[in-house]
Amino acid sequence: MINLPEETEALAQRLALAKRLSVEEVIRLALEEKVRAEGMTPESGQPRDTSPKAVAARRARTDRLVAALAAMPVLDRRSPRDIMDDLNAE
Repeated sequence: MINLPEETEALAQRLALAKRLSVEEVIRLALEEKVRAEGMTPESGQPRDTSPKAVAARRARTDRLVAALAAMPVLDRRSPRDIMDDLNAE
C-alpha cells in the first residue's frame, strides 16, 4: 500500500468524483498517460523502439488494421451528423 500525502489524495478524490471513477482508476490513468508521454509502453516500462524497422512494423500493423476496418460492411448509411444528432437526442 502506498501512503499518499493528504493534498495528493484530495486531488485524486476530486478528479475521481468529477470523472465518476474510483481514486485508484484516476491514479492509474494518470500514471499511464505519463508513461506514454515519456515514450514508454505501459506494459513493458521500457521506451518504445524508434528504429526504422520497428516504426515500419508498427505502421504495417496499423495499415492492416485500417484495411480490415475499411473492408467491414457499413451497417448504418446515415451521415455521421445524423447519427450524432440521434445519440444526443436521447
